[in-house]
Amino acid sequence: MKENRAGKVLLELIMIVLALLFLFPLYITFVNGFKTYNEVLTSTIGLPKVVQFQNFSVVWKQINFPGVLMNSLIITVLSVAGILLISSAAAYQLVRRPGAISNAIFLLILSALVIPFQTLMVPLVKVARDFGLIDSIFGIIVMYWGFGLPMAVFLYHGFIKTVPRELEEAAQIDGSGVIGVYIRILLPLLKPITSTIAILHSLWIWNDFLLPRIVLSSSQNQTIPLASAVYFGQYTNEWHLGMAALTMAILPIIAFFLFMQRYIIAGITSGAVKG
Repeated sequence: MKENRAGKVLLELIMIVLALLFLFPLYITFVNGFKTYNEVLTSTIGLPKVVQFQNFSVVWKQINFPGVLMNSLIITVLSVAGILLISSAAAYQLVRRPGAISNAIFLLILSALVIPFQTLMVPLVKVARDFGLIDSIFGIIVMYWGFGLPMAVFLYHGFIKTVPRELEEAAQIDGSGVIGVYIRILLPLLKPITSTIAILHSLWIWNDFLLPRIVLSSSQNQTIPLASAVYFGQYTNEWHLGMAALTMAILPIIAFFLFMQRYIIAGITSGAVKG
């Protein structure tokens, strides 16, 4: 018993240390957003001597934070919504229509996961320019659909296999068609994995810098990461303003994560009770 208790205490201490290591960059970002430039350089880790709220008001005006925030929200929400809708419908059909064609399509979708994004940058820009998708919010949303679908289909595919087919057959006997079964029966059962996919893709798209950097050129279409990059350059590093901008950028995504987390926990516990 003592050995088990000591092992649990040691494991908890390790988890606490790992948690602190992961939270340390967040702490550095947050506290330095309230400092002056000189204080950031002289006391990076310490708490601010005098809280500088004007950093946030300066950032708010300089990078037009309401505008770039709206761009990030539109791109993230529509991209994630499209990924969830398309991937869940595709995975549903691939699972419920087994065969050589379905397996080939599934393997083709999965093959996109092993292709590095860097190898696609040049052809992506050329194709996007031909279709008029450069410097377009709609264009980058379509690109996120393409890049986000493989992982989402993979996760949905495995989860749908665990859904009893008898539920769908009962709904079909009651007169529901394929779309009705998908909307009324399947989607409510997919809440746990849907929440997980939504969180993962939202974090990726919200924080993504490279794809918007090569696609969005005009200032009115910039996202928060693009606009915040103005404070970090070869000749200028306004750390205090940059950290304030990053602090303002991470608050919405943290709130979204905390809101969605309860759905993941509810889905897991519900499944455990039913099991």
